[in-house]
Amino acid sequence: MPLSSELMRLLILLCLIGMALLAVFFLRTRRMTLYSYIAWGLLAILIPLLGPFLVILSHPGQSIHRVSKRKPRRRRLFVLR
Repeated sequence: MPLSSELMRLLILLCLIGMALLAVFFLRTRRMTLYSYIAWGLLAILIPLLGPFLVILSHPGQSIHRVSKRKPRRRRLFVLR
């Protein structure tokens, strides 16, 4: 079944909107100033194909979730005595 050109355009548009939404939801989890949010959001929207990837890969700001600075304890499988 061949796809019509209108359907292919719709699928590409939905994919671009989905990628922009992923970038916006990622930015919600970061702690930044309002101007940083605006700048990174515009980057994600104005550069349709690469913008969302650049936003997510660059990790702007700080994470809202606290990250433990302690190293996790390693579990030993065998205890030698």
